[in-house]
Amino acid sequence: MTDGVTVRELVGTAEFTAAAALYRSVFGYTDPAYGLSPRLLAGLRANSGSVIGAFDPAGALVGFCFGFTAVDQGEIYHYSQAAVVDPRAQGTGVGRLLKQAQAAVARYTGARTMRWTFDPYALRNAHFNLAVLAATGIRFLPDYYGGGTDRVLISWDLAGPPGRARAGRTVTAPATGDEAATAPADRDRLRRDLIAEFAAGGRLVGVDRQDDRAAYTFERGTP
Repeated sequence: MTDGVTVRELVGTAEFTAAAALYRSVFGYTDPAYGLSPRLLAGLRANSGSVIGAFDPAGALVGFCFGFTAVDQGEIYHYSQAAVVDPRAQGTGVGRLLKQAQAAVARYTGARTMRWTFDPYALRNAHFNLAVLAATGIRFLPDYYGGGTDRVLISWDLAGPPGRARAGRTVTAPATGDEAATAPADRDRLRRDLIAEFAAGGRLVGVDRQDDRAAYTFERGTP
């Protein structure tokens, strides 16, 4: 479904500006505080960051991601700040192509892993991160961007799919459409359960839809 799609690093002011516009459009941002500066993208592109676009056969930008090199306790990793795909191209494999291209940039900088955050209650995105890419949730970040913006920090092994340790417990919650725990009481309960699992040393390895419920599977121990 991605026949004819070209994925490459962006170059020049016009492409950086187009990427910033796509970013605002996909996320629905109108407040300038949530905008993305083309100059920032130029700086990242020139200094070991990733600034990558996906173009359709007609040359239109339909996807974009960007990130930067970071360090955690001596470990060099690449942090993927955001990845967006035009709604008309979502579900076609463009997102996977962007992540693969970003991983190639990350490896070139010497990073062995790539990290990013995702909304743990958004089931489609959780499935993509954990099942399609085989990444692992390593940390729960409550209210990461302010109230009501819980996130899970992902680590993606750039050398290949990680070995899996023994399964721990599975946390479940009601699901409606592509979202888990839409009712406030269900959301509070799921939030507490996820925080507890991560605090106990669990690593999130799967989020699956089972009829009208979402199941979050954690592993324990060392692979």
